[in-house]
Amino acid sequence: MTREEKKEVIESLTEKFRENPFFYITDAAGFSVAEVNAFRRTCFERGVEYKVYKNTLIKKALENLDADFSQLDGALKGFSGIIFSKETSNLPAKVLLDFRKKNGKKETRPVFKGASIDADVFVGEENLEMLSKLKSKQELIGDLIGLLQSPAMNLISALQSGQNNLTGVLKALEERGEQ
Repeated sequence: MTREEKKEVIESLTEKFRENPFFYITDAAGFSVAEVNAFRRTCFERGVEYKVYKNTLIKKALENLDADFSQLDGALKGFSGIIFSKETSNLPAKVLLDFRKKNGKKETRPVFKGASIDADVFVGEENLEMLSKLKSKQELIGDLIGLLQSPAMNLISALQSGQNNLTGVLKALEERGEQ
């Protein structure tokens, strides 16, 4: 690869990092071509993109960004692939876990090396399960709306039930007066 080609790859990768606030770095060493293609297909079907890059190019692209990604330097060894997600922070983690499950419980490939969620860095396989349980922005907004609506719904419900009780009391008083 010539210097110009490397420079182009670094520039395009830097732009990809800017466009995608969520990315996961994996180690898929030992994958056959068929396994890599199956993983790429799974990523595509789930709406994320998986590409393999040289570690030095990844490091240089990360250096071009405003945030500090130096914690990922230790993870950038061996065979590195990146899963990009534009909208959902936990989707790549779910894709990794689902792919592993589909290929057998003992299978741990692709290995999770690290991730960036809105410039917050997570390194190590032990974080994958936690990352898969993170709620997406849409889920958090839905929860917040539900919490905000709850007091209003309780008030309306109480007023409506009170209306029925009041009507019953008035009818009972009216019937007493008639007798």
